[in-house]
Amino acid sequence: MKDLVEVIVRALVDNPDDVRITENVNGNKIRLTLNVNPDDMGKVIGRHGKIAKSIRTVLKAYATKEDVYVDLDIE
Repeated sequence: MKDLVEVIVRALVDNPDDVRITENVNGNKIRLTLNVNPDDMGKVIGRHGKIAKSIRTVLKAYATKEDVYVDLDIE
């Protein structure tokens, strides 16, 4: 899960070395926390949150295949 988000986000931002993802696993629930450079925050969230919503949609589709629940927080 973490790798999938990392590949997507690194392709979007200008500072890919500043991308940090923390993964917290609790049974079949996974919580991912994404930290990016403040200058790249708008690129990750997108206009009206469309990009963030799209990233979450792809992530949840993959999680359904793996039979887990995933939540993505962007900070």
